Amino acid sequence: MFGAILPSRPVQTNLRTLSATQFAFTLPAYPPFHHVVVFLLPGSVLPPGAAAAVYIRLPDNPDFKLLGSIGNEKQSAIFKINYTGTLQLSGVPAANEGDDAMIVEIVPTDATGAEETTRGEFTLGISVEPAASVTAQLENLKSTSAAGITTMVVAKRPLSTKMLAQKIIKNAFNFLASFAGDQGGNEMVPLKGFRDWWMKFEKRIDLDPEFLERDEEA
Repeated sequence: MFGAILPSRPVQTNLRTLSATQFAFTLPAYPPFHHVVVFLLPGSVLPPGAAAAVYIRLPDNPDFKLLGSIGNEKQSAIFKINYTGTLQLSGVPAANEGDDAMIVEIVPTDATGAEETTRGEFTLGISVEPAASVTAQLENLKSTSAAGITTMVVAKRPLSTKMLAQKIIKNAFNFLASFAGDQGGNEMVPLKGFRDWWMKFEKRIDLDPEFLERDEEA
């Protein structure tokens, strides 16, 4: 009823029937692969209102994770597997990283340090379920993933005394330039201009103490 393809490998035909609605492929972890394609075989049709949820179980991990789904309207899909790490014959669990990752690095070693073929396996599970239930699971998965994203706040480095002084001078220069007048061939700024600038500067500092720290015209 279902088929699976791993890049550079033959079409997977080792589909096991676990029940009337549950199926599984066993996928050797070596050689490394980056995507898996799941599809309905030609002529296969799911029951009305049903979808095929696709799950993955990583090596050395007993839990299945929902990847997505296929159905009568969307009969095939390419999935990335969020698994990256090193599989070792000792059975040490590999790292599990971000949802966009799909890198499988396998460097198994024996007691002498020589590389050998890993026995790690992925299990690709397919479950025929009500389409509404599958859609709800996928929406919940998206919500959970979004909630788990940590917002990184980068602390700003305090302005140095020199930089702060430069920003204050720049602010004053920009303001006082409009007051400059020619007197005997020299540009002069009336004292009132300085008083007006200082009053405006103090008021802005009170209202927005961090305005000088932002990358904008001070």
